[in-house]
Parts: sequence; C-alpha cells; structure tokens
Amino acid sequence: MAHQTGSTGESPPRVTMPPRLRKFVIAVHVATSVGWLGAVVGYIALDITAVTSQNGQVSRAAYLMMNVTVWYAIVPLALASVVIGTINALGTAWGLVRHYWVLVKFLLTIFATVILLVETRTVRALADVAASGADPRQLPGSLPHSIGGMVLLLGILALSVYKPRGKTRYGWRRRQTV
Repeated sequence: MAHQTGSTGESPPRVTMPPRLRKFVIAVHVATSVGWLGAVVGYIALDITAVTSQNGQVSRAAYLMMNVTVWYAIVPLALASVVIGTINALGTAWGLVRHYWVLVKFLLTIFATVILLVETRTVRALADVAASGADPRQLPGSLPHSIGGMVLLLGILALSVYKPRGKTRYGWRRRQTV
C-alpha cells in the first residue's frame, strides 16, 4: 500500500516494515481473515443441517462437527486474524488508530472474537448433549449467532475493500507533525 504525496502536500506516512515483510504480513492477514469467513460459512452449513435434519444420526454428527469446526478452524483463524491484523496495522502507514475504517475494523474484529469465544460454550454444550445419546433433533442450534457473525465479518471485509475516508483526531495530529 504505497502512498504518494497527495494534492494537499501531505508527505507519505512512514512505513515501519520492509516491503517484503509487509507483503507477507498482508498475505497472512488476508488468508486468516478469509479463512475465518469461509470456516463460518462451513459452520452455518453444519448448523442448518443439525437443526433441520430428520435423521438423528445426521443431526448428531452435525453438532459434533460444529464443535470441531469451532475449536480447530474458527477460533484459531479468528485469533490469528486479530494478531496478524494488529501487526499489519502497526507496521504499515495505515496505523491502528489513524483512520476510522482501520479502528472500526479492529474494534469489530475484537467484538466478533469475544462473542465467538463466549459462544464456544454453547457449541460445546450442544455437542455434549448430542454425544450423550439424547435425541439431538430437539436442540436449538446456534444459527442466529452464526449468521450474525457472518454478517459482521462481511462488514469488516467491506471496510477493508472500500476504506472509507476519514482520519481520527490522532491521525489528523499525526498528519500535522509529519
């Protein structure tokens, strides 16, 4: 994301990572973020299967796989996305608190991760009931959270692509001192 001097005479912000490292970090951030979104889509497919299947074995298997998907795909990708995204923001010209879109994206990602970590207890409980031999077809599923998470991740994706204008107070002050 190279910056050039604009018509306002603003000099380009300093980039703290060397270009090759910056590109690597961006690639890893995109991979973990898109992976998180893809894992959520797969989870939603399992969630729909779990609550709509008339076959108890299929429903049970879906609940068990929802738990596996959460713990071995969604949670690691969410945490990696937060860590790598923070490194990316701090190591590039965008900064973490210079532009509203970056700050909002960061806060939404933290929010989504916290809600995810809270929701893991529900997913584990559903899987435990399904594994116990009880009829899993009566379980409620977690579709509202799943769909809400996907919508939130799509909003974060839109912020990344469209990058709405607007600097924070810190960004404006930083601009004046550069």
